[in-house]
This record gives sequence, structure tokens and C-alpha cells, in this order.
Amino acid sequence: MKVNGIPYRTIWPADDGDAVEIIDQTRLPHAFETVRLEGLDAAALAIRDMLVRGAPLIGATAAYGVALAMRDDPSDAALARAYELLFATRPTAVNLRWALDDMRARLAALAPSARADAAWRRAGEICDEDAAICEAIGDHGVEVLRRAWDARPTGPHLEVLTHCNAGWLATVDWGTALAPIYKAHDAGIPVHVWVDETRPRNQGAGLTAWELGRHGVPHTVIVDNAGGHLMRAGRVDLCIVGTDRTAANGDVCNKIGTYLKALAADDNAVPFYVALPSPTIDWGLPCGDDIPIEERGAREVSHIAGRTADGRIETVAITPPGSPVANYGFDVTPARLVTALITERGLCPASRDGLIGLFPEKVAA
Repeated sequence: MKVNGIPYRTIWPADDGDAVEIIDQTRLPHAFETVRLEGLDAAALAIRDMLVRGAPLIGATAAYGVALAMRDDPSDAALARAYELLFATRPTAVNLRWALDDMRARLAALAPSARADAAWRRAGEICDEDAAICEAIGDHGVEVLRRAWDARPTGPHLEVLTHCNAGWLATVDWGTALAPIYKAHDAGIPVHVWVDETRPRNQGAGLTAWELGRHGVPHTVIVDNAGGHLMRAGRVDLCIVGTDRTAANGDVCNKIGTYLKALAADDNAVPFYVALPSPTIDWGLPCGDDIPIEERGAREVSHIAGRTADGRIETVAITPPGSPVANYGFDVTPARLVTALITERGLCPASRDGLIGLFPEKVAA
């Protein structure tokens, strides 16, 4: 995607070949800055502190983290340490485990002397594969939007609601839930996006709105609790969200607040789609009840950052001193509330049979 006319991915090898670079998403939307990751510890910190976030991008960053570790020390012990350190950074997104398992399996079969080059090459392949998968999600998802627009009786725009950030900032490129929106916009379908602010980290207000604006997609930021009102008023044609982990039965785990949107959509007969790349499917997890829900620090809820009138970025407290805070990062939306899953292989019902129909090779697995 483009920022100020310049094409960017969210992670890329540095020109000197000694590091990788990322967009520091903690600085958005007030500043566009890149950060250089020169070793394993820097990659782990970037994931843990959410300089990078979104399940696919977390996986890609972890892969490069392993590659950076192998350049410093390609031994079995170093490979094991890299896996353990990176795996501990975020508990919910299954792409993290998928990427680490992939890297470990490939590298463990090689002599240590061959690991550094192989790791760097494979991390790059994972990034390229993610970009291709997300573009394919867009190709399949745009047909959903096209049909919805053709069926819309009146109005200047197709009205789509999304939650959190599932755009190109959450992936290597294109995004998941936003990929069909970008494809629709580029194809001339007049789409307008209702952007949930997505407290407490405001990934919608700060990231989704930022990237939609850079691409020229009409959008409006709303508070998290406005979605139900808009649906009841007939001002939402469909919802599209992403997911950090999908259970084998079609239950989806996404940013906290997604479940409430799905309930509102169900009550108002608004289609509710979930866009996901296949590495986000946890085939070993029977249902969403078993997905670990990340609990993050209280400061994300008790404080908020913003730009002052004179241009300074300041963080202020918004809760009373001493008030306890609970900060659950994700919730689970049952498959029964999902209209369909949008994957790189097409759409399917949110069910085990639906997923197996698109990915039959997983039956043997």
C-alpha cells in the first residue's frame, strides 16, 4: 500500500541486509516512523510492545526474529531460545505459533552452517505468501461487496462496519477485512466504512482510519457503542472483521468488542463476515472456548495518548487514581453469529465442514 505516494509493506529487509525494518504502529496516527530491528531481542520487543500487531504481521515478524537470531548464533540452543522468547510475546494470535513452528522445523533439519541463509530466505517467503493470501482474500471478498451494492435499493454508498484494524497494517500487505474494501474502492464501488474506535488501544480510530484516509476510502470514526444504533437504524449493509485465531468449528477470536457487534448484527439481520488467512485457523482447537484470552496492562485502559493543540504527543490519565482496571484484549464470537468466512480460497460457512471443504488436506492432519 502507499503512504504519501510511496509503496510500503509493514516489514521489509533493510538495504544493508543486516536488519529488518518495520513501521512503528505505536506512533500512528500522529507520526509515521520506521524502526530498525537488528536482533532477536528487538524483534521480540516489537511484538510484545505492539510496534507490530495483527496476527499475520506478528507471525512475519517472529519469522524474521528467528532469522536474526540465526545470524548471531545458528546453534540448536539458540534456535530453541529464539522460539521460546518469541512464542512468549503474545498468547492469542495463532500465526505466531504457526510461523515459529514452520521456521523451527525447517531449520532443525539443516546443519547450523546453513541455517542463517535458509532462515532469512524463509522469512521473506512467509512475508510474500502473506501478501498473496491477503490479496486473494480481497479478490474473493470484493464479490461480496459487489453483490451487496447491486442489491442495495437506495443510497449513495455501500455502508460497511469494521472493528479494530484488519488492514494492511495488521498484515504484510493488503490486510484481511480491509482487503475487500480496498478492492471495491479501486473498482469504483462507492463504499463508505464505519470505523469503530476500538478501545482501549484505539486501533480503529488511530490505524484503520489512518490507512483508509491514505488510500482515499470514505470513512467515519464512531465510538465502539454506536454500531448497534447504526445497524438498528438501517445504516449498515454488512460488517467485516478480522480474526487472530479461528477454531476448527468456525468460532472466531478477535479484538475485544467484536462479539457485541456480531450480536447486534444478528439482531438486525445485518450480514457479519470474518476475513481470515488460513494460517489463522487453529485446526487443533475444537472450539473457541479453549482460546487463551490475552489480558494486557491496566495503563492501556487508564491512560490515553493524543496530540495537543501545539503539536505535542501527551499521555493523560482518564480513570480515578486507585480504580482497578481489567483489560481483556480479545473475545470469541460463536460460529452461529458469522454469516461466512472469507479466506484466500473463497467463502465458506463458519463450521468445521465449511473449513474442511476449502482445506480438505487438513482432514488427514
